[in-house]
Amino acid sequence: MKPIFSKSMVLLTIILMDLLAGMEFDLFVPSFPELQSQFNLSPFWVEALLSVNFAGYCLSLFFVGSLADRYGRKPIILLGLMVFIIGSLLCLGASFYEFLLVGRFLQGVGISAPAILSFLIIADAYPLKQQRFLMGILDGLMNFSVGAAPVLGSYIALYFHWRGNFMTLLVLGLMTLVMTLLFIPTYKLPKHKETLSLHGYAPIFQSKPLLLLIVHIVFGFVPYWVFVGMSPLLYMEDLGVKLAHFGYYQGVLAFIFGLGSIIFGLILSRYDQKKTLYISSQILIVGLISLVWVTFQDSSNPLLITLAFLPFIIARIIPSIILQPLCLNFMPQAKGRVSAILQGGRLIFTALCLQLAGYFYQGSFQNIGIIIITFILLTVMTLFFVINNRELMNFSQT
Repeated sequence: MKPIFSKSMVLLTIILMDLLAGMEFDLFVPSFPELQSQFNLSPFWVEALLSVNFAGYCLSLFFVGSLADRYGRKPIILLGLMVFIIGSLLCLGASFYEFLLVGRFLQGVGISAPAILSFLIIADAYPLKQQRFLMGILDGLMNFSVGAAPVLGSYIALYFHWRGNFMTLLVLGLMTLVMTLLFIPTYKLPKHKETLSLHGYAPIFQSKPLLLLIVHIVFGFVPYWVFVGMSPLLYMEDLGVKLAHFGYYQGVLAFIFGLGSIIFGLILSRYDQKKTLYISSQILIVGLISLVWVTFQDSSNPLLITLAFLPFIIARIIPSIILQPLCLNFMPQAKGRVSAILQGGRLIFTALCLQLAGYFYQGSFQNIGIIIITFILLTVMTLFFVINNRELMNFSQT
């Protein structure tokens, strides 16, 4: 019973890390209008609370990847969680906007470790086929948390205002820290100590198939998070959606992605992966067409905008389950660094696009939609290259 209990608690702790990572971005987003009013902020500076979080995440993750490959996963996760808790305390007690910015930066610095390394605990312990199953479930649970976060955040903001959301993140951070300390094992360190210099990342950038895979995953990540980051201002400020209802518009997309990840994680091994990726590319094209139509109609209907975005969400389920484990395992000796580049690329592009969307935002979906459409088009193009890369497709069958 003891080994079974131990494995169960490890998985439960990883799930808690993923819930925290999923909610860290989304939980306080419904507080944007209140924060904008209290601190007298423009849309650009409201979005900066997301961008500075991304900046902190990106600054730390390259160190996190190298340190994890050198010193192991657990000590780096614990260090990251302690920094996250300090950032949460600063946000909770912020009486000036500048303190809030610093707190969000530290939250980004700290959350990078559990966000990047939780999946690597799975990748270290299981073969590739089992990883797809487990990562599909973890992806699903993370996206359930992303889906629940705006709903939960809306009600917390409604009754406890914006500080209530940061208190929730603080409590989750403390729980994750205790669980990690108690249940995550300390694995045997590799005999060969990886370099901590940037030169250690060179082999990753020299591998064309791996670089293609990373670029595709990064492009596929951007549209959803641009939508998540801009929708509070669009839906509540300009389309008239009430705070109590806002979370449902965002939550349904994450809920569908989460449910789909769990279902496909269970059954995907029975089907030809190349064919399923090709089907996903066709659904992506449908999503691209629906969003082009909504964007150039300049729709002001929040339900129509959400429904137009739905095919993209569905289309990203299968590539996420198949390609992320493939990416992490393609260069086994550098899993931490590959994960760092993958997450860093996602957030750098997202932060830039969010700031761009905030700068050009004029109270409608159109400018947001143009950015989203651009990255969906890039996602479709790179997915076709991935499907036709023999080295990647052959490795995925192992």
